[in-house]
Amino acid sequence: MSCCYVLHKVDFFFSLSLACLFLSFAFWETAIDRSSSSQFHIPDQFFADLPACLAIIAGAVEGTKAEIKELLASRRRKTTLSEDFYINATKDCAAYIENRGFISVPLSEEELNFPIAYSIVIHEKIEMFERLLQSIYAPQNIYCVHIDLKSSLSFHKAVKKIVSCFPNVFVASKLESVVYASWSRVQADLNCMKDLLHSEVQWRYLLNTCGTDFPIKTNREMVKALKVLNGRNSLETEATSASKKARWQYQHNVTNRIIRTDVRKSPPPISSPMFSGNAYFVVSRAFVKYLMQNGNGEIQKFMEWEKDTYSPDEHMWATLLKSNNHSCSSLSLSRPFIRKKKKKRAFFS
Repeated sequence: MSCCYVLHKVDFFFSLSLACLFLSFAFWETAIDRSSSSQFHIPDQFFADLPACLAIIAGAVEGTKAEIKELLASRRRKTTLSEDFYINATKDCAAYIENRGFISVPLSEEELNFPIAYSIVIHEKIEMFERLLQSIYAPQNIYCVHIDLKSSLSFHKAVKKIVSCFPNVFVASKLESVVYASWSRVQADLNCMKDLLHSEVQWRYLLNTCGTDFPIKTNREMVKALKVLNGRNSLETEATSASKKARWQYQHNVTNRIIRTDVRKSPPPISSPMFSGNAYFVVSRAFVKYLMQNGNGEIQKFMEWEKDTYSPDEHMWATLLKSNNHSCSSLSLSRPFIRKKKKKRAFFS
């Protein structure tokens, strides 16, 4: 099954292990040693953490208990960083980028020549957003950040201050007030798609993410996996079960939540059968371009029809990508993110 998500809660130690995994791959894959890294800027803390990280990953902790204890202590905080912290820290962007450990140069020629685009939809937890951005950031990529209109003014300000420090990260030109399981979630990604196509970066693939994602693959691993797709798209899809068909068979009203009515909808105006699938995708630039330039064609009519359905992102993308117009890969391309499990939301599919 492609693009599947690992669905379990991320506790402190697991988050640390992931950070260690990301760090160790960055060193292994680029064959960097400290004496020959003049062209790269790698924070000193990364070198200090590496032995303990490697011990955790290898399961060989006996000889490095002191280092691991120090690493755990350095990562354990009773409070999270506030919006005010980021507003102040980003007054000096150069210092912020260095102190927060952002990668400042492409780590390989292969990655440089294969830029990736991201649509990041967030609404809260500024520190979690920064951790996500820092973990997936590469200067050759391009990042569109959609901030929920309902988010606090301080959250908006902090996100915009972080974004302002990077030439390849921007806030979407049009923001939505996102209601869970409604069309507004799809529209947020569509807004980013439009903006990303207008960027100067000739990105190859687009991945959409949310604020509770965290990568389990390095940028280089993602590039290698995307090359295997060879222009195809990747998304979890399945035939729609009887219980899920009601999501698009009935009209739904949206207030601060989505409410099903008793009014039946007309059949979907698309030649392809309806499919269910994941709300999170890996799609090619060609697919996004086709989607945005279809005008008054079948795709636009279908998307208009989807606007009063329940959780349209869980059947619209699957249906479009299973249609005859665009190939969807049958390869098992693992989704490069884990997601923190939220209350009342057992999985994201």
